Amino acid sequence: MSRKRSSDPSDRFDYLQTLVTEFQDTDDDEAKEQVLANLANFSYDPKNMDDLRQLQVTDLFLDMLTEENENFVEFGMGGLCNLSMDKECRDLILESGGIPLVTACLSSRREETVLSAITTLMNLTTVASRPEVTGGPVVQCMLRFSRSESPRLRNLASVFLQDRCTEQQKARAEQQMQGGQQTVLGIPLPGDSAP
Repeated sequence: MSRKRSSDPSDRFDYLQTLVTEFQDTDDDEAKEQVLANLANFSYDPKNMDDLRQLQVTDLFLDMLTEENENFVEFGMGGLCNLSMDKECRDLILESGGIPLVTACLSSRREETVLSAITTLMNLTTVASRPEVTGGPVVQCMLRFSRSESPRLRNLASVFLQDRCTEQQKARAEQQMQGGQQTVLGIPLPGDSAP
């Protein structure tokens, strides 16, 4: 596939369409990973948003979140993270029921995937979606991540708690955690393996 990229919008659309088609047509996981990584990178540029929406790349990324291949999940989550900064893409993710899929990525063993999931949840927060984004299990998870040894994870979780959660939500989650009512389903939490 040609690596030539042009600033001409029609050339850019054609190139992105070629990437999507290549992803759909190949059975080679390594080739799919390369295409996903490229699409995730293109999703960072606001100039590409209309084309990516038209090519339904949001759905492609959402589909990757349930794959067993951790690279597919990481690149899909990274792409969604980039797309979720755009209001129309954010709405597409919400309309597609993306919050539970993104939340499930908090259980990834890969820090990059978890960081992208946290950022995406922050970007997906609207008046209507806030109750789902800041549900009890997610708040408990963020409290635990805020105590992580990883500075990136600790800092991002702290920002989530500060910007997206009420004091009551944090207090309730803290109380449930201390009372042994951990509802963080399937999410490995920092410190759980510590002696």
